[in-house]
Parts: sequence; structure tokens; C-alpha cells
Amino acid sequence: MRHLKLAALAAALLGSTAAFAHDFTVGDLRIDHPWSRATSASQANGVAYAVIENRGEAADRLVSASAEVASKVEIHNNILDDKGVVRMRQVEGGIEIPAGGKLELKPASYHIMMMGLQAPLAEGQRFPLVLTFEKAGETTVEVQVDAAVKGAAGGHGSH
Repeated sequence: MRHLKLAALAAALLGSTAAFAHDFTVGDLRIDHPWSRATSASQANGVAYAVIENRGEAADRLVSASAEVASKVEIHNNILDDKGVVRMRQVEGGIEIPAGGKLELKPASYHIMMMGLQAPLAEGQRFPLVLTFEKAGETTVEVQVDAAVKGAAGGHGSH
């Protein structure tokens, strides 16, 4: 009986470790904790974030993304316009990830913009996101949907 309890405890601990281990590798790139915020029924757009670490000796480039949860997916960045207003714009040509460096896809910076959501993103949901890199190629990561931040749709509600 004691062995059974120990085995159950070990399985629970291993299961919880797997739940927290949320990173993916393609070539020399490590994609850490891809995540998104939950959206409401009135939000047509969502965003995805992650940290991409290049452990290689040559730069690579994130060139595109796609997801079945949205009709269109683009790489975006926040840009300060000539009037001092921050606007989100599509990044043409992708984003370089320097050798030994990191690319942080995060709020108010570079991010994956998902337009025309097929359904709201629900907290706790996971969905596949395909990332395409210039050298490492294509990989599918699993995006974890976290709680929405009250009063902040990340500025993407009507984007």
C-alpha cells in the first residue's frame, strides 16, 4: 500500500512538472512559454507571446505565423508615429533573432496578431500556433490561454 501511495505521489509530481514545462525546440531555437490572453465574445482579435532564444552561432529570423483559431495571423510591433502616438504595425520581412540572443514577443512590443478569431479564446484553453523561421524552418507550438487582464484588451480589440 505504501508503494502505491509513493507511486501515486511520484506520478502527480511528474504530471505537475510536465504542466509547467511549456517550451519547444526547433533547430537552435528554444520557444519558451507561448501564451495568449483570454478574449471576450466581442473581441475579433487576439495576440500570442513567447520568448524565443537562439542557442546557435548564426542569426535566424521569425518570418511568419499561422493558427487555425484565426482567419489571419501577422507579426506586429508597436511603432511611435510622427505625432507621438503608439500604433501597431505589421512587421515586413520578419524579426531577426541574433546568435546567442533572444526575441521577446510581449505586450507593448513585438507580438503575434491573430485577426478574425473563429471563437473567443478561453482561459485554460490551448491551441496550436505554427511559427516559421528562415533557417530553423517550421514548428508548431502549443499556446496556453491565460486570464484576461481587466480593462486591458492589449489595445487589440479593434485592431
